[in-house]
Amino acid sequence: MRENWIRSVCLDFGDTLADESTEVKDETETTQQAELIPGAAEALRSLKRRGYDLALVADGRPGTYENVLRQHKLYDLFDVFSISELLGVEKPHRRMFEHALDQLGIPPEDYGRVVMVGNRLERDVRGANLLGLTSVWLNWSPRYGKQPADEHEVPDFEIQSPGQLLRVLDELERRASPAGDA
Repeated sequence: MRENWIRSVCLDFGDTLADESTEVKDETETTQQAELIPGAAEALRSLKRRGYDLALVADGRPGTYENVLRQHKLYDLFDVFSISELLGVEKPHRRMFEHALDQLGIPPEDYGRVVMVGNRLERDVRGANLLGLTSVWLNWSPRYGKQPADEHEVPDFEIQSPGQLLRVLDELERRASPAGDA
């Protein structure tokens, strides 16, 4: 079996994995528990089984992602975490993405072999595109804008559910394989 062409899959958290409408927060606004978007847990487990390194690239409080991912027994699937409150910047700031990629040992020349999945055009897609990552917009949440403000917010791929990411990765791997060039 050949090695994956895609080096890593980076994922946003709120309304990409966790359903923000179900969050139960404490007095510090840290989410204590939340339901997942349908298909998110299965997609993460499939990505890990396929051998992809997973990075969480998320804006928000550090305890939020840890609480919810542990609640659903998904925390240990992630290789690295890049969390805005710990870094002092929010997406689309390049440091959010570079922090994760540096931890994974991915050099800038391989950024095109990294997929970023998120629900916000102005944060996730813009940040990924400006860095040369492959952007995948999860068009699931009714809470955020649906129209790109400019060319930097146009995703490379659009999906409506987390499980559809697997087909996108299959397509990218196929395109990269020598047989896919024919």
